[in-house]
Parts: sequence; structure tokens; C-alpha cells
Amino acid sequence: MTQRFFRFFYSLSLLALGLSSGAFGNSHARIVRLSLVQGDVRFAPSFRDDSLTDLNAGWQTAPVNLPIRQGYVLATDNGRAEVEFENGAMVFLGPNTVIEFYDLSLQDGDRITRLVLRQGTATVYVNPGGGDYFSVTGGDFSVEAAGRTTFRLDNFDDGSTVNVEQGHANVLRDKKSTPLEKGQSLSMHANDSGDFVIGRTADLDDFDHWVSGRIDSVVTATNYSSQYVNSPGYTSGFGDLYTYGSWYPLAGYGYGWRPFGMGLGWSPFDYGGWYQDPFFGLTFIGYQPWGWLPYHYGGWVFSPNYGWVWVPVGFGGYAGAVPYRPVTAVWVRNGASLGMVPLHPTDKFGKTAQNLNQGIYTVQNSQIARTSVAGEKGSWSVVKQAPTQIAASPVVITTPPARVSRAIPAGSFTSNRMVISGRESSISYDPIEHRYVNSGNPPPTQQTEVPSEMNRRANREASVERGGAVQNSPKSPAQSSGASAVILGSNKTPEPPKPAAPPTPPPAPRATTPPRPPVPPPPAHSANSASSGNSSSHGSSSWGGGSGGGSSSHSSSGGGSWHSSSSGGSGGGHPH
Repeated sequence: MTQRFFRFFYSLSLLALGLSSGAFGNSHARIVRLSLVQGDVRFAPSFRDDSLTDLNAGWQTAPVNLPIRQGYVLATDNGRAEVEFENGAMVFLGPNTVIEFYDLSLQDGDRITRLVLRQGTATVYVNPGGGDYFSVTGGDFSVEAAGRTTFRLDNFDDGSTVNVEQGHANVLRDKKSTPLEKGQSLSMHANDSGDFVIGRTADLDDFDHWVSGRIDSVVTATNYSSQYVNSPGYTSGFGDLYTYGSWYPLAGYGYGWRPFGMGLGWSPFDYGGWYQDPFFGLTFIGYQPWGWLPYHYGGWVFSPNYGWVWVPVGFGGYAGAVPYRPVTAVWVRNGASLGMVPLHPTDKFGKTAQNLNQGIYTVQNSQIARTSVAGEKGSWSVVKQAPTQIAASPVVITTPPARVSRAIPAGSFTSNRMVISGRESSISYDPIEHRYVNSGNPPPTQQTEVPSEMNRRANREASVERGGAVQNSPKSPAQSSGASAVILGSNKTPEPPKPAAPPTPPPAPRATTPPRPPVPPPPAHSANSASSGNSSSHGSSSWGGGSGGGSSSHSSSGGGSWHSSSSGGSGGGHPH
């Protein structure tokens, strides 16, 4: 209640400052990062209906450190990609994969993430904080993370599979939840509208080993960086700072960071280019692996001992707003000349840049000078409107990703040992309470081995391959009430959060036309909110970037804007 009152009062304060109502009240509340690119990776900032068939999506080559917002779609051809989220969650894409960022929003401070896997393979590492929610929808079902977990989802032409490698997850279909734990997999065939098989996870392949190595290295490096900065609510990019640079003590600022191998006179903006973001306008993208945090968060201090040092100001706390900026610099002008001054942690919007005396990096077209020129107060003035004559780096237009046909590997619907809950068992799963309950009836047997189940499924799969009609075998009383499940392993699982009822999203088409309608993404929910809110949070100062190219939760008066990465907006509707 106190948090909601504060946000309401804060919004009224912004209105009193004269901000237009169009500057807030929208769902673009979060920005995530394309943290790794290997091979051919492309993206589109928007699309309609199906990202694989929309000829006007505007596909471009994706650079590392691309800022990703709700409504974007990312695709790999012969390549791999990694996306890092604010709280340390990561999504890894295998070759020939297409994933849509359907919902990136907040509900009372909790991060809501809903992705749609159109085709291919994606592995998700989730380490949620508080009431954060994370789900991925494939062709046949959706997978919710239940606490810290790692799972792999494959979307095939003839079905879908999920493998839980760590932790717990819940598989959602037809408003029914099936819990899975470490070492379990679930497979569903497109020809079996209600049947699914739970078995052991498959053996690890090369992609799995690559993902495991990436998770270990990023988590380890991020943990090491935590000794220099207190940022429990935002961790994206800190692992790269530890890997590619050093921290130095700075009086009055704690610790500052600079990359390895840089001399005293290095320019912070030597390693990047300009991107015309459809929402934020002119945005600087660092081309180095470490080029995320220093160019969008914090500020710069010039040290006589080290030169330019990045300072992680603005971080701290689990729910505090972390301001995102299109570039951590202040635009200045002297007649017809334009320049950039690295943003100082104490700079105020519209006021003289504190780092002006340390030098100005002039900008012509899209080129930033490698050396600075002397700046004198009075001759250079702060630009309150983002410059329009600065050209973005050339955009590499590319073709849409191709549909790739893949079939579920043989053996996904068989297992060495399959068991199904007995009809008279007292243990059952309550879909309303989302947990296993004891009905109170003493069971004659706890589990019943069903060796004939494998035979029935093998005959069914063989009949499908021959093109013949599939005759449904008689179901046992335990199966007649709903979808049949062949279960392997323990049924223990933590209680997942209870879903709310947000607006129904559009369906997620399969890679090829399925024999039945595909499932939509599940309703988003969080531990602290039962429904999606419409609150928005804005900064009282803005600088350094481009003018807003659309409506989103940011303020864009003057020379730039900053965007709160952990407050404002709500999702749930279609982003296009």
C-alpha cells in the first residue's frame, strides 16, 4: 500500500512539473541486453502477427549490446546468441531459432517476462528475485520457472519437449499445470491433443555444454564484481566488467572501473557506434563485450592517476530505479560544432557539464573524435534537444529468418521406466492449489507400473509414421478425466505462484501449420500483485541521449532521456 501511494504521489509530482500525459502510462517498462553474439544473429524491432511471415518486419544484423525492448524479435541462423536480463536471468539461443519478447513489464516492482519461441532451441537460466515471473511458450505448451531453475525448450514441427536441468518448472497447457523437477523432461506430440510423456532428460549435447560453461563463467564473474558495487536488484553486465577490466578505489565514489590495456589518455567512446532506436532515438552501442553498463548507466570521473574511470552510481537496493540512458554523455555545442562530454555522476539536466574542463570529444556525422579538445565554460553550451544531424551507423539490412523443419528425435516418447499414478492413489495434483494433496483415502498402492504403456505409445507412433489412422487405446479410469501423463520420478515440487487473469494474448503459430491450434502465452502473475498495473515511474532529470521516438516510460524534454529499468509500465497486451 505504501509503495503504491508513493508511486501515485510521484506521478502527480511529474504532472506538476508539466510533463505530458503521453510520456507515461505505457508498457515499455524494461530494457534487456543482447550480451553475446556468435555467427549470424539478426533482429527486428517490431512485427505483426508472425515474425517469420511478416515481410515488413525490417530485419537487421544484431550487434552485441543491442538494447532489447518489448515487441522485439531475435533470430539465429548458423549462430548462437545470449540475452541477459536485469536480475541475472539469461536466455541462450541455438542455431535456427526465433524468439519473441512478448512481454517485458512490471507489476508492483516485480519483473514480468513472457517469451514466445517460434522455432528452434532455447535454454533459460532463471534466478528470480522477489515476485519476478518468467515463462517461455513453445508450440504446444508454456513453461514457467518455479524459483531458480535451468530448462531447455525445443519447438519442433511435430511437437515440443522441455528438459529441466536444474531446479523446478511448471508446464502449462489448457489451464492445467504439470510440475517438473531436475532430471525430468516432458514431451508432447502435435498429433496427441491431450497426451504427454514425462521421462528422464536426454543426454547433454554440444549446445548444452556451451550453455553450462556460459552460466558458470557469467555467474562467477558477477559474484566477484559484487564486492565492488552493491547492486542486488540489477546485475546485467557486471560479469563482463570483472572479466575485461579492473576496479580502482576512488575517493568519494567507492570504486571505479576501466578496461584492461587503456592508457591515461584513452577516450571512453572509442569502441562503439550509433544506433537509431525506434523509441529512444540516437543510442550509443558499445562494440566491446563490456560495452553495456558504462554507456547506459552510472557516470564518468577523470582521475589524474587512471584517466577516465566509470563509476557505478545509481545502483543499490532490490527495488530502486536504475536509470537507463541512451548514452552516458552530455551533448554540447559551440556554434556549428557539436561535442560530447562524459557524464559526471553529479550532472544536472540543462546545467553546465561537470567534466567540461576535462575535454570535449567532437562529433561529425557519426564519427567521435579519439582525442579531446579543451572546453571553456561560456564557449560551449549544453544542448537541451538531442542533435538530429548526427547520423547513426549504417544499418545492415538482412533477410527474414527461414523456417527450418525439425522433428522430435526418436525415443522422446519412450523411456526405460515409466510409471503412472494409480487410480486409487490418495496423492493427487490440485490444479487450483497448484500442489500435490492427500485426499485422505488410504491407497492400496502408491504407484502402478504400466509396462504396456510403452507398447501402446510405440504402436501409436508407428501408426503415425505409416500414415494410417490412429486408434485411441482404451483409457484407464485414471486417464479418463483429462490428459494422460506418463510420469517418471518423484512428484515433489515447490508450490508455484497462483496465476491471475490478464488480457488473453494472441496465439503463437508453430513453425509449420499444426493439426490443432497452438497455445497462447500463459497469464503473467507475480507474488506481490494479482493483476497488471498501469503505474509508471520517471526521472526528474534527463540528458545524454536522443529524443524519444515513441511513447514509453521515460521523460524526453531537453537534450536526452533516461529510462527507469526497474519501475513503471505494465504489459499483457500485444506489443505490436
